[in-house]
Amino acid sequence: MSWIWRIILSSGKSEPTLLVDGTVLPVLVRRYPCARSYRLRYDGAGGRVLLSMPARGAMRDALRWAQGQESWIRGQMAAAPERTPLGPGATLMIEGVECQISWDRAHARTPVLADAELRLGGPEEQVAARVARWLRAHALATLTRETHLIAAREGLSVASVRVGDPRSRWGSCSSGGIIRYSWRLILAPPEVRLATVAHEVAHLLHMDHSPAFHAAHARLLGADPAPARAWLRTYGAALHRV
Repeated sequence: MSWIWRIILSSGKSEPTLLVDGTVLPVLVRRYPCARSYRLRYDGAGGRVLLSMPARGAMRDALRWAQGQESWIRGQMAAAPERTPLGPGATLMIEGVECQISWDRAHARTPVLADAELRLGGPEEQVAARVARWLRAHALATLTRETHLIAAREGLSVASVRVGDPRSRWGSCSSGGIIRYSWRLILAPPEVRLATVAHEVAHLLHMDHSPAFHAAHARLLGADPAPARAWLRTYGAALHRV
């Protein structure tokens, strides 16, 4: 099948896109002062193209170059794993357990997790959006509770706990005590999530990755965090398919 490419250059603050055989791919452009050439990466989890370019480069030229990478992007799109839908009957991992989305008009509108099912009612066309909101809310509540519990072991104070959807990290801790997590940690097994929580809380003691930090991490967790790190390296990408 022939591929029809068209570059769409939007004005204002709109995100540039590539139209690939009828599929619109957002292009996230990053400018780097030290860059001397263009680099392209396909983000299968986000369904977008990441384009790196010199700080003073012309956007139009960069997108034209991206257009010329048709064969490479085609291969990347074909090799990318399918994303997990959030519609009725779909299955996904919640806290490491495979659960099915059970939709029935007789169920309550608010999702309820029970017996490896996430049950909800309401309009069928709103299922995906409400499941996504529930997952984020469940992640925030769980991670907030666990963060304060682990911090209390050493009398540490946490300013706030927040969740987002970063692509390159599972958590972060600011010098002001604000801890942020990927909401997708709620999909992982509890021991993996707890190891990440202990990691960020340990940064309240050591804002580095020194031997003292690693010792604090293991002490706060009460176990060796290496298996959890290995799990995320092996299976972490799958969490971004949801």
